[in-house]
Amino acid sequence: MLKIQKNLSNLFYVILGLPSTAMGFALSIQIAVLSWILRTKYNLEIDQIGIVWAAGPIAGILGQPIIGLISDKVWFWGGRRRPFIIIGGILASLMIFALPNIDTISNFFGIASVMAVAVTIALTLDLSINISFNPTRSIIADVTPDGQPRTKGYTWMQSISNLFGSGAYLMGALIGNYFLIYAGVVIVFIFSIGPLLFIEEPRELTTSEEDAKKLKGNAKQNVNNHSTVAAKATQWGELLKLYVAHGFSWLGIQTMFVYMFAFLEQKLPAITGMAVEDRSARLGQMIGWSFFILNAVGAIWPAFMLEPMSKRLGRVRTHSLMVAIMALGYFGIVMFATNTFMLYAMMCVLTFGWASVVSLPFAIMSEKVDKSRMGFFMGIFNLSVVLPQLIASSVVGTVIKHADDKGMVFIISGVSLAVSAVLWLFVRDGRRTKD
Repeated sequence: MLKIQKNLSNLFYVILGLPSTAMGFALSIQIAVLSWILRTKYNLEIDQIGIVWAAGPIAGILGQPIIGLISDKVWFWGGRRRPFIIIGGILASLMIFALPNIDTISNFFGIASVMAVAVTIALTLDLSINISFNPTRSIIADVTPDGQPRTKGYTWMQSISNLFGSGAYLMGALIGNYFLIYAGVVIVFIFSIGPLLFIEEPRELTTSEEDAKKLKGNAKQNVNNHSTVAAKATQWGELLKLYVAHGFSWLGIQTMFVYMFAFLEQKLPAITGMAVEDRSARLGQMIGWSFFILNAVGAIWPAFMLEPMSKRLGRVRTHSLMVAIMALGYFGIVMFATNTFMLYAMMCVLTFGWASVVSLPFAIMSEKVDKSRMGFFMGIFNLSVVLPQLIASSVVGTVIKHADDKGMVFIISGVSLAVSAVLWLFVRDGRRTKD
């Protein structure tokens, strides 16, 4: 084991966050490019784009729990999570490369339906991301102690991921989505595999009972972590409340990701007044800038605001507050985003909730389950993400298609986040975040 891992140095936390950053970068490319390219290059309708997006959640429903369960029990290629991170990283890189070449692939295999090929590529891309996302998050719990060190692991992970995710959207906005795609192929591959050379996984995952005995045997550690011993058993009731609350967050967020283009096409004069040939580039640019702001500003909050705030307020209260702010931001877009300046200003408001949604729930959840089954529980936790995504990609798509006012996109998002903020208040903070 390297010294940086033994000492849990800041450098180690950076390295530990890079595999998840790779998958986040792949997801950022998917968010920035998929709806845009299906709409502008292949002329798919809103509900058809929703169907393509639905392929990903279907993959996640099966992929993450199965991969999580398997990764808890196996050991090969020098690790438990390592093999799945490598496989997922390679597959994700290949599918990103395929995104702008859907028509070429369709012609090569003699498939008349572009949509069928698009669904297949989207399914494989999202499955590959799901194959890796679970292990990249589980490995953080595997190599960090309970309490504040683990919270630090997840908040640093998300700060780094948001930083690179914002870089993805910046590339799309300044240089173009095609450059983003091909740069992403390289970045996803390197960030998936390179960091694994510096991370040593534990060969055995201790059970909750074993962890408790170790803590009880160390008087000093027991004093500092008295609440940790008491919260070791899997808390199924708390997990169910957590899953439902988190699910409403993702219903709203995924609605934004998939259908924001419909709002922009109708509401923003910068797009509606353009010739058809110019609209595609401008639409892609505005989506790129919007999600750049979401991730760039959001990269500041996890490590530098959410972690210290959670020490004072507790993680659950901190998270609920951030989600409520995000709901206000969505309603603000509906009311005030009549030009690009106000759109981007409201995206800044969304960053507080976004930063929290993709960091704190993992730390909260990871300390309510049996550590020896972390991969499995991470996979189950993912259902609270992919099931809402499936609803957003199917049911919500039909609603938005038939809505005269495409502001419905952000009304649905705002209501979902408001409900989530309330539901989070019913989740018990299993332990204090202080060492």
